[in-house]
Parts: sequence; structure tokens; C-alpha cells
Amino acid sequence: MKKSRKSPKKQLSKKIGMPPGSLVYVGNMDADVSKMPKPTVTMMAYAADDVTEKVLSTEDLATFKISNYADAGKKVWLNIHGVHDAALIKQIGDLFHLHPLVQEDILNTEQRPKVDEFKDYIFLEVLSFQYDKADMTMDSEQVSFVLGHDYLLTFQERSTGIFEPVRGRIRATRAHICELGVDYLAYALLDSLVDRYFSVLEDVGDASDALEEKLLAKPTNAELHVIHHLKHVSVELRRAVWPLREVMNNLTRNESEFFKPTTLPYLRDVYDHTVNFIESLESIRDSLSGMMDIYMASVSQRVNLELRALTVVTMLFMPATLIAGIFGMNFHQMPWLADKDGFWWAMGLMGSIAAIMIIIFWRRQWLSSKS
Repeated sequence: MKKSRKSPKKQLSKKIGMPPGSLVYVGNMDADVSKMPKPTVTMMAYAADDVTEKVLSTEDLATFKISNYADAGKKVWLNIHGVHDAALIKQIGDLFHLHPLVQEDILNTEQRPKVDEFKDYIFLEVLSFQYDKADMTMDSEQVSFVLGHDYLLTFQERSTGIFEPVRGRIRATRAHICELGVDYLAYALLDSLVDRYFSVLEDVGDASDALEEKLLAKPTNAELHVIHHLKHVSVELRRAVWPLREVMNNLTRNESEFFKPTTLPYLRDVYDHTVNFIESLESIRDSLSGMMDIYMASVSQRVNLELRALTVVTMLFMPATLIAGIFGMNFHQMPWLADKDGFWWAMGLMGSIAAIMIIIFWRRQWLSSKS
């Protein structure tokens, strides 16, 4: 098994003492922000029979008006890759009148999944995961949503391609998704994220099943490390999905009415998937806890067998040691001491006692490694 990578540390201490709404990127403290890829803003404006897709520059954002597309009956999706550029986040925040705390949360990549409702939009934060089956490690990425009446903004830490299937559906004009509003687009993206959760869960489940077979055969220290890796992955998944269940539950209530009644059944379906995921994850967590018990019991059993083997050997030599000690005492008159066959009589007695003890151990199955 390869050596696992450490999870990136977050620069949470950078915000100590700053006022609320301070735009400071909280990300991987080991990464040099100046060397990170330049953020990109991709726009998709679509209607039932027309799709416009382009990468927006800073100058394009300066003259961007959502009303130009809304008046033409188009829905607008802006996807931002890279949230380390605070100036860009502020420019987009000013353009869509986002609350300073929303902009701060977008830059803080250590948020838990949540939903905040405002007058003109709702703000969502969820997590996406990428699982490395070779290293048994998992990288997380924060994905932020801002859903308005005519637009949807998504913010990703990096380009991972998690939304590419949805883009493909939009590019196929006259697709069902193009005929519906941005609320359905938000659902489609959330559904895509939850589907990726199940992909990770499947990989973790396969690794758990393979690990259980190894533990039942012959557990080693390598399996113990794998158990710890998988338990860490399950904890990360649980930390992301438990709050997401509450987020989806709030969205299905639709108190803010940003989701149309026709979209609510789809949201409830995502909520059901989330609950199903949590139940499956808890089953894997219980299985991993049981594997730890299996490992400890196997190690204890192996130690007991080794101690029993040493005990048997010790007991076999104890009579011989006793007899040798008796004949080693400084007495002038002792049985067999003057006999020319005394040595062989003593050795025979030792061997006979040892043979009798072996028979007794064998009948009690002390000599079997499986007992």
C-alpha cells in the first residue's frame, strides 16, 4: 500500500481579529496563491433552442448585465473555478449584490454544508469528494451556490469536471433541462454531487469487503492501517452528508419559493438519496468498527497460541530439568548413580514423562494451532 497523503491544512488563523465580511481566502496553507491557476468564469446562457457558452474576462464582467439575458428569455449560469482571488469574488459579489458575509463564506473553504436565504437569492454550500483508491485518501472541495430568480452562480475551488455531464445536457439543445428554470439547473448540479458521493461510497465499500476477507485469513499491521484510512474517509463523508440532509430538507420546504413546485419532487428525490447514503455509510462504519474488533481478537488469539506453544515447550522440559537437578545433588548414595546404565535409565524416564505429557496435550488439543 502506498503512503497516504496528508489532508491540506486550512489557514483559519488568518482571519483572527478581522471584522465580519473580511474577504480573505482560507484554503490550503501549503499552496502559494500566486502560483495557483488563474480563476476562470464560464457563462452558459440557454433557452429551449439556444445555448451561448463563453469564458468571461474581467472586462466582460464589468459590463455584464443579467437583464440582457433575462429579457431574451434565457437562463444564466456562471461557474467560477478558483476562489482564491478575493478581488474577483468581490467583483462578482458587487455585480449580483451578494451580502459581504456570503462573499466571505465563498472564500472560506472550511465551511460545513448549509443554506442561507436572502431576499433576492439563496446561498448554498456543499462539499464534493474525490477518492483515490490506490492511496485510500480523499480530497474535498467546497462548492458554493447562489440561486437567483434568473441566474445561478457556482463557485469551485478548482476545475474537477464534476459538472461536465450537466453541461453536456445543456449543450444538447431542446433537452429537458433547457426548457426549465435555473432552479432545475441547481437541482441537477446537486444531484450530480450526490451521485458522486455514491461513487465514493461504492469504492469504500469494495475496499471494506476486500479488507474483511484479508482479516479473516491472516491479519497483519497493513490491514490495521487500511482500517484507519477507511475510518477517516467515512468520518469525512459523514461530516459532509449529515448537514447536507438538513440542507435538502430545508430546500424541500421551499419557504423562500426560489424553487418551482415542479422542481420540488426532484429535490425530495435528492433528499431521499441523501438519507439512503447516510444509512449505507453507517453500515460501512459499523462494519469497520467490527473489523477493528476482529483484528484485535485475531492478534490476541495469535499471541495466545504463541504463549501456549511456549508453555507446552516449557512444561515438556520441566520434568527433565527436575530429574537432572535431583541427580545433580551432592549425595554419595543415589539410585542409578553407580549403575553403568543409570544415565540411560534417567534419559528414558525423562523421555517417557515427556511422551506422556505430549499425549495428554494432544488429547486436550493443546498442540493444534486452530484450537
